[in-house]
Amino acid sequence: MSFNSFGHLLRVTTWGESHGPALGCVVDGCPPGIRLTPEDIQVWLDKRRPGTSKFVTQRAEPDQVRILSGVFEDARTGGPVTTGTPISLMIENVDQRSKDYSDIAQSFRPGHADYAYFAKYGVRDYRGGGRSSARETASRVAAGAVARKILGSGVTVRAALVQVGNIAIDRSRWDWAETGNNPFWCPDAGTVARWEEYLDGVRKAGSSVGAVVEVEAVGVPAGWGAPIYAKLDSELASALMSINAAKGVEVGAGFGAAALSGEENADEMRLGADGQVEFLSNNAGGVLGGISTGQAVTARVAFKPTSSILTPRQSIDETGAEIDLRTTGRHDPCVALRAAPVVEAMTACVLADAMLMHRAQTGGGAFSPGRKGRS
Repeated sequence: MSFNSFGHLLRVTTWGESHGPALGCVVDGCPPGIRLTPEDIQVWLDKRRPGTSKFVTQRAEPDQVRILSGVFEDARTGGPVTTGTPISLMIENVDQRSKDYSDIAQSFRPGHADYAYFAKYGVRDYRGGGRSSARETASRVAAGAVARKILGSGVTVRAALVQVGNIAIDRSRWDWAETGNNPFWCPDAGTVARWEEYLDGVRKAGSSVGAVVEVEAVGVPAGWGAPIYAKLDSELASALMSINAAKGVEVGAGFGAAALSGEENADEMRLGADGQVEFLSNNAGGVLGGISTGQAVTARVAFKPTSSILTPRQSIDETGAEIDLRTTGRHDPCVALRAAPVVEAMTACVLADAMLMHRAQTGGGAFSPGRKGRS
């Protein structure tokens, strides 16, 4: 199996299976001299790990990360710093229940990658889906923690759940601080109780629903990204679409832009009192011509319903026999409930890669209004 890596100057390779002994990632291209400890990574893994509420899978994984390479305890700096060599991170699996899948070892679960993997490779890891399992996203979150360290404190990446099933938040009540006060990453306190009641019914019925996660990156300067084949928004869309169960991505106004007029869609500009460009709207999602404008980079990801449900579904097995399949085990009624940290991580990786490429091509300079050339 190839294509387990993404990125250009910051290259991330993930490895491991849902029910294997461990999973992890290798982050190559991280600059040297950046302070990095397991705690810097663990704080983000703790936000993604399972078993944190009754609305997510009860698989009890501590997701403790180990740094195996790429970091050195430098006495001169008084702490562990990156060396510029590949950073290898490992997370052990400790609560696998492979027996939960023994009854469907030869069957293809509708909505899952079972059939597609078997059609391509002729062999598949049926235990939780192997590489196709959302368990793989723990590796991405670990890599995203490294990317955040590269970006530094000047760039803030944050995500929120904005729709569950057909129940969307009231955007007039948006409060980023609220995302840390409920199990849904919901920025609207008034919607939390509705989601709880709704998801409780979905969970008890053994069914599932989809959801939408929104992400924004604040502090991204103008100039990141490249025209045509390395556009910042195309790189971001590709990264977000690679997340398990993602079925749609839109940047800025996204599909809503199709209903706007040219006057409404154009993000008008003025020069602020500080001499910096100010935009009067952000339909572009912070990216024009594939290059960041200095506004917040925004995107939304639509996730399909979890495919593992208790309701029998029509399928076939490896012999071609027609069957009715009912999936048991521990599953999320809405996989997107734990997707916000993953969306943040992939966004951070794309931005850190773009930052390194920008520095490599331009030295990091940027145009200032009123001046000719770079500042």
